[in-house]
Amino acid sequence: MSAVTALRVPARALGAATAPVTHTIDARWLMAYAAGLGETDPRFFDTRGRVVAHPLFPVCYEWPPLVALREEVVGDALAPFSVHATHDLVIARMPRAGETVTTTARVIAIERRRSGTLLVARLRTVDAEGRELTTTDYGSVYRGIEPETTGRLAPPLALGGSGRPPSPPSSAEGSRVSAIASWDQSLDVGANAAHVYTECARIWNPIHTDAAVAHAAGLPAIILHGTATLALAVSRVVDRELDGDAARVRRISARFTGFVLMPSTLTVRCRGRRDATIHFDALGPDGRSVLGEGVLDA
Repeated sequence: MSAVTALRVPARALGAATAPVTHTIDARWLMAYAAGLGETDPRFFDTRGRVVAHPLFPVCYEWPPLVALREEVVGDALAPFSVHATHDLVIARMPRAGETVTTTARVIAIERRRSGTLLVARLRTVDAEGRELTTTDYGSVYRGIEPETTGRLAPPLALGGSGRPPSPPSSAEGSRVSAIASWDQSLDVGANAAHVYTECARIWNPIHTDAAVAHAAGLPAIILHGTATLALAVSRVVDRELDGDAARVRRISARFTGFVLMPSTLTVRCRGRRDATIHFDALGPDGRSVLGEGVLDA
């Protein structure tokens, strides 16, 4: 029996949770995250008013409780087999500079996938008064690893306080969305993009910055964070579809479909829009998908 086949995602992972993790959000962190993505809009940097948070900024304060949850329920042996597979963020209100926020993480689903096991962690963040700020379902696939059990303890996220889940496009619209891009935009990803993002986001995962660790994990080189790829795509969608107004974003979801090596070029595509729901994806320099099924609700 190989080392991989001997490993399992343990049954105790389902429903496991971490102790709350508290952060104070400061303007420096908000500005650094935007700068790490190459943003230039003054709304992300002007401290004379309210510094606007980038819509993907929640990944910054969600990372420590997510790491703690992984350490608790899967341990070091399984960590090298994990890749970020899905991301679904619902925004009730973005945090502001000077606020204290508290995040809890809980495993809400374990599912078999053709490539391994999907583990979904729900990260819920509230302000100092306990009011909802952001909630993320963060899906990780453990490649080649079987689960000891499967199950789901909570339904998929609903958008804001409406109680409604995301509505998929009709079959006809879905066919149109997948076949036609209403616009596309290319962007360069620098050789140092992962190092810059790591420091600006305060997200430390060595497969993104340490070549030896990336090689040991079976990767050809360090790769860009999935959340960085998503954030770069979201920035283009906000610029083109929301007149640059990041504060209008209420939901972001996507599936990660490929690795981004550096330096590289990405092409972000708008796949169609219905009312306030915008569909998008991203391709690598070889034309292969690196980000799929992107949806932004405003």
